This record gives sequence, C-alpha cells and structure tokens, in this order.
Amino acid sequence: MNDSLPISTKWLLEASEEPNRKAINSVYLIYCSKTQSKGTGFAIKSGQIITNWHVVKHCAAAEVIAISSDGKQFKFSQLVMDENRDLAILTPELPVNSDLELDDQKVETETKVQTWGHPLAYNGPSPILSVGYLAGFNDYQKDENSPKVKRYVINAALNPGNSGGPLFIAGTNKVVGVVVAKHAPITKFLQSALDVLEKNKSGFQFTATNEKGEQIPFSESQIVAALLQHQRKMTQVMIGEAIVIEELITFLKENNKEYPVRK
Repeated sequence: MNDSLPISTKWLLEASEEPNRKAINSVYLIYCSKTQSKGTGFAIKSGQIITNWHVVKHCAAAEVIAISSDGKQFKFSQLVMDENRDLAILTPELPVNSDLELDDQKVETETKVQTWGHPLAYNGPSPILSVGYLAGFNDYQKDENSPKVKRYVINAALNPGNSGGPLFIAGTNKVVGVVVAKHAPITKFLQSALDVLEKNKSGFQFTATNEKGEQIPFSESQIVAALLQHQRKMTQVMIGEAIVIEELITFLKENNKEYPVRK
C-alpha cells in the first residue's frame, strides 16, 4: 500500500473488502470555491466525475475541485448540468481512474444498499460509509412543467454532503443510483416563516467573516433563521432519496459521454 496515503485512508482500505476499496478509491469530495458548497462525487470508467446539480449550481468548471481519498486535488475543464434530474458531469483536466460499474438492474424493495461520502462537516480525506435498505420509490418533479424523475427512497443516514455520492448494492461496486436528498419534514407554514426571517434585513445588524475572509452583514432575524435551518438539516430522519441510475445513463447519452454498464 502507498506510504504517502493519509493514515485515515490507509486504515479504511485495510479494514475494507475489495468491492469497498474500489468504491473508496473512486469517491471524491466536491467543493465549489464560489458558493462554498460541498458534496460528494464519484468517477466512472470513462474518466468523468458525477455529482448533483445542486452541489455545483452557480459554479463554473474552473471553480470546482475534487479531492480524492489519497488527498489529491483535481480541477475541471468542463461542467455539464441537468437541473431537472439534479445531475452534473465534471470532466477533469487530468485523467482519473475508476472500477465502478453503472448497473441498471431492477432493484427490489428490502435490497441492502450503501453509499460512501463526505456528510456534514466531515472533510475526509477518506469517505465514510452509510448503509440502509431500498424502502420505496418517488416520482420527483421540479415543477409542473418538468418531466418526472424516478428516485429510490432509502431508509439510511443520508445527510448534507452525501449529495452526489454513488448508491451501491451493498458489498458490490455496482452503482444503481446517485444520492440526492434527505427527508427533513417541515410544514409549509414553518418554511414560509423561515423564508421571511431569512429575507428580513431590519433590526440589529451584525457582521461575520466567511471562509474567504469576506465581511458579510446580516440582521438578527437572519442569523436566527440560519441557525434554525442548520438544526433542521442536522435532524437525522432515516429517510433519503437517490436518483435511479437509468436517469444518469440517459443524461450521459444525451451529452455524448461514454459510460460503462454491467456485462
């Protein structure tokens, strides 16, 4: 094993079976410097890295970096996004390797599934595992004029930061979906109240410094809203969603990208 590997990655690889090693080596932390958004991505055999649209929205390819489990950073020359499917294809400036297979097999309820990713404030460098079961299906629709997107409903601990990670049949390197969301239920009334607080700039004023060192002004109500939203995101409801792999395969075809499928 490479002596230059971060010690946490070395321990993780030593404690994992071969299919999981392939996953660990193919999963990346995705970060956009413009929006400071963080998520997970995974490489496919054609050399692209897949993540969610919402992880890299408002970002150009040059503003996104991927960090591998061995601590290497990758920059990108191209970014293709699909807001309706919530998918994005990143083309690295330098080649990346992957042994993952996109598998469009029918997945039955009660099937054990897993994902590797970088949830919450966990910044790796190695990803961590989340395991659950296929519990159902959802026909997600961005708005009434958009086509419906087929999603799996998963009873697993999926959190902010897991977005864009590969969903595997447990114990294999077969990717059957792309992690996209967690369920954090809230009534329309409470959500509208939070929206009002977030937009209110009157009252006591404060200044904070973001990760870039920029001074950000905010009101008392805005910090209350931000803290409440943060607590809501941290609430662990063991239900999340993943985009069915057929949607990714179609997206790749539409953009003339090669993709590996099971033999």
